[in-house]
Amino acid sequence: MTRWCGPGEAEYDEQRGLFNAMIDKRPRVIAACTGPSDVAEALDRAARDGLAVAVRSGGHSVAGQSTNDDGLVVDVRPIKGVEIDVTARRARVGGGCTWAEFDAAAQEHGLATTGGRVSTTGVAGLTLGGGSGWLERQYGLSCDNLLAVELVTADGREVRADEHQHQDLLWASKGGGGNFGVVTALEFRLHPVGPTILGGLLAWPLAQGVAVARAFRDWADDAPDELGSGLVVLSGPPEEFIPPHLQGEPLIAIAVCWNGDRGVGEDLVQVMRDLSPEVDLVGPMPYAQLQSMIDDPPGLRQYWSADYHDSFPDAALDVFLDAGARRRSPLTQHLLLPWGGAVARVDTDSTPLTQRGARWVSHPFATWEEAADDDANIAWVREYRRANAPFTTGGVYLNFIGDEGDERIRAAFGPEKYERLVAIKSEYDPDNVFAGNQNIRPRATV
Repeated sequence: MTRWCGPGEAEYDEQRGLFNAMIDKRPRVIAACTGPSDVAEALDRAARDGLAVAVRSGGHSVAGQSTNDDGLVVDVRPIKGVEIDVTARRARVGGGCTWAEFDAAAQEHGLATTGGRVSTTGVAGLTLGGGSGWLERQYGLSCDNLLAVELVTADGREVRADEHQHQDLLWASKGGGGNFGVVTALEFRLHPVGPTILGGLLAWPLAQGVAVARAFRDWADDAPDELGSGLVVLSGPPEEFIPPHLQGEPLIAIAVCWNGDRGVGEDLVQVMRDLSPEVDLVGPMPYAQLQSMIDDPPGLRQYWSADYHDSFPDAALDVFLDAGARRRSPLTQHLLLPWGGAVARVDTDSTPLTQRGARWVSHPFATWEEAADDDANIAWVREYRRANAPFTTGGVYLNFIGDEGDERIRAAFGPEKYERLVAIKSEYDPDNVFAGNQNIRPRATV
């Protein structure tokens, strides 16, 4: 049964809160749905009352696209449940599940699929936007492992899209975002993962950034697919595993996820250990623990962006490191992620995503506490993107950015795939009910 919540009710502020504390919107009503019929009821109410619709699962949209002002929020968080078919290596996941919940269930059987690097992220939102994670070079993006999706369309129909029916809708759901309906269940292909992998963090003072960054670029670019990794500039957290003299200081670090032969992985990591990191936290650990290693608490302010790169030359690394040294907040993380591997091997026509051959993704990830610092932190992200522009391809992974306009959305898909998405949108949501996202407008409203 749908639980309706509006302003003035005790739980309203808690229910409307999102991961990004910059977003402070007040929907007229929040509909907590327990299944497809509840979703259909909520959409019917929105239509009758003339309310804009937003869909909320994990609430990690940095632009706040999972809420609105004076509209109706379809909250699918109560739609839980993870069913694992070990023999078929297949999972059925409720539309309100987080990656922490999915990973915990699958890891009981030593299985997983590529999931977000932050465990509180919603499975549905991440997958619909593509789904980048530590396992992507080995097993592809989350959307590459999506076998079926069940959703409620704008007119209240319950639709299942799989290899046998509504194939166009399944294709659109593999990176086309939440443009086509409210997802109530997803089915995934699973792979052998762990449950213990070789993972963790190596870190050095940022003064060693040039040597470490160049070594990382060459090491990660040529690495086997079993290696998931990332280069990050951050401030040493006040934790016991960080030496006191590095706490609060700028660091350059390498995140490691090796899902393969332990001896081969140790030999591979030794290449970076030869650079004498002052922090070495790489060792055997549960995959599910690695998945929550960089979780941030809610209540912080966020502004992110991203770009694709075909290569990352020394000059691009210099720009990256300079920006990392000038972060406006000690909570900000500045990331460089290697793509390639299975991401690039997927048939280019199998998903809406374009530029599968990109080798790198740069990802300035600004995080801070006070509203008075909004302008400075947003400016830092934009300044980096301007300086970084000569090295980019023009493409982008939409889950890593906020609301940056139609041109960025089109760049994520390219003209041909974008037009195919417009046609599918026009069929399933001709009135653009689902506009609270990286929006693909149907032909009727273009």
